[in-house]
Amino acid sequence: MHELSIAVAVVEQVEEALRGQGSAVESLTLRIGELAGVVPEALDFSFGLATEGTALAGARLLIETVEARARCDGCGREAPTGMPPVLWCADCGSTLTLLGGRELEIVRVVVADGSPDGGTPRGGPRATPATDRTDDQETSHVPHR
Repeated sequence: MHELSIAVAVVEQVEEALRGQGSAVESLTLRIGELAGVVPEALDFSFGLATEGTALAGARLLIETVEARARCDGCGREAPTGMPPVLWCADCGSTLTLLGGRELEIVRVVVADGSPDGGTPRGGPRATPATDRTDDQETSHVPHR
């Protein structure tokens, strides 16, 4: 179960980025490609273990799944690869070049502003650093097939 080592590495990176701020993390968003070889349910479980005793303890793990896409080397057609991936063109039979689907990125970290009672401070949580999108769903997303 390599998801535990992934979770530990993510926790270490976030803690390093927040070192000295004394901020508790409320949520963490990861972008994971469907070809990254990560089982979201196992990563979610491992994240809970990896965060114990850290600034991320109790934080929600949110996962954005990235569809695997490829471009045909022959005709230029772009399409999803599917799972398991098909890496030849359905139209002309040429090989495909993978465009995306192997991502494993920390996209967003939401931290408390450090209110003394540990609750959400005035003005709500603060997002750092990646994309500060207000349209993010604040629930865990695990794709179902």
